[in-house]
Formats: sequence, C-alpha cells, structure tokens
Amino acid sequence: MTPKSTSKQTALITGASSGIGEALTHCFAAAQFNLILVARSEGKLKTLAKELAKKHSITVQVQAADLSLSGAVEQLHANVRRQHGVVDVLVNCAGVLEQGAFTSIPHSSHQQIIDLNISGLTAMLSAFVPDMVKRGSGRVLNVASIAAFQPVPTLASYAASKAYVLSLSESLAEELRDTGVTVTALCPGITATNMLTQAAGTNDKIGHLPGFLVGDVKLVADMAFAACMKGDAICVPGVFNQAAMIASRGTPKWLIRRIGGLLGRKAL
Repeated sequence: MTPKSTSKQTALITGASSGIGEALTHCFAAAQFNLILVARSEGKLKTLAKELAKKHSITVQVQAADLSLSGAVEQLHANVRRQHGVVDVLVNCAGVLEQGAFTSIPHSSHQQIIDLNISGLTAMLSAFVPDMVKRGSGRVLNVASIAAFQPVPTLASYAASKAYVLSLSESLAEELRDTGVTVTALCPGITATNMLTQAAGTNDKIGHLPGFLVGDVKLVADMAFAACMKGDAICVPGVFNQAAMIASRGTPKWLIRRIGGLLGRKAL
C-alpha cells in the first residue's frame, strides 16, 4: 500500500507499545501523520517514538497511561488538549484478553477486561469524539475482534467485551453520518502478536493452531488503516474470517452456541 500525504494530521493510538497497535503506528507514520502514542509502558513507547520520528520525519509524542483506571482518560484528554491540540484520528487499540474456563478466571481478571476493553474505550470516545463533531471532521478506529460476532466459550468475557465494541462502533458510525466523522470497527481474527504468545503460554493447545488461522499483524494493520481512511464501518481482515463472520450472521443462534461450545471445550 502506498501511503498518501495527510499534511501532518495527528493520530492518537492507544495500546501502541505492541501488537496491532504498534503495527498501526507504522502505518500512520508512513502516511505522514504526527503521532501521540499511549500505553502503560513508557519505556517501550519512547523507544518506538524515536524510531518513528527519525524514519519518517514526523513529530511523535508519548503519553503513558493506564486507561482502565478511573480518571485516566480525563487526564489524558486534558494533557493532549494542552500539549498537542487537535486529534484528527483516534485509534482505540488498548485491550486485554484472558483465556480459559470462566469459573477458573479470577473476578479481578474479568473486571480488568471490562475496565479497559469497555469502560476505557467508551471514555476515550466520550472525551475525543465531541471535539471532532464540533470541527466537522475526524476518524475513529476501534479494535474489536472476530469474536464479536459470536459467543466464544473459554473467551466469554473477552468476546462479550468485543461484541460491545462492535455494537457501539456500528451505532456511532450511523449516528455520526453526515457529521464529517467516521467510525470503523476492526475485527481481526487470531493474529500473531504478544497477546497470542501470552495466551499460548498458559494453554499449549493455542500454540498448535493451523497457520492459516493466524493472521500477519502487518497485513491486519494495513487493512485497518485503509478501511479507516475510507471510513468503512467494519473491517474484517482475511478470507477465512470474512467467511466466518458471514456464517455467524446467517446461522441460527442455537447452532452457533453449540459449535462454539464444542470448539471451546477442546481448547481447555
């Protein structure tokens, strides 16, 4: 994909220190966006910021924050307004996953999924989207998951959180039609990231997934960037994932639950 000049607009990317978020930083940097990188790992962000600024001759700022904490988004928004001004593109990629039987996962882990994947993302939208609507321009990319389209036993809380992200994104995409602000939901399948590596560390069956089921993080990011720039409401990278999404929307719910249950029990 050949990046196009954007006259140095600014993109704010959460979850930018690794995985899809980090891959997206390279996409936006190559397209000449100035960047605001957000994650908990300040050290990783500073290293990445230096690399991107030097390679692409852009301005890259770092904002270390844990968006699952109460008040963190409000503080981030205030800092960004004071230090950087306008955010043209908001990328909500920060998220957490916990894999296993629901009853074996501690309450604190379920709550962390809710606090970051749902509450943190919603707070980011509430903070930054009104500014975009007032200006009459802006783009939002929310990272959901292919798991958003169906219940996934052994990923119950995570899948539910991503279903929320997808539903909210689709609702806002339509609600904000004709305002100049677009909202895109990225729904990747299993992708080769640190999150997958960590999940495989607790369940060796995940490490034996067929190669065709595991997406390349750079290709996922490239497709997400293109969809965001076009203002597509949903982006599902990969032919297999697209087929699964279509099947899930046209198959009776009871059958989707049974199939998910069968596959989920094999993963335990």
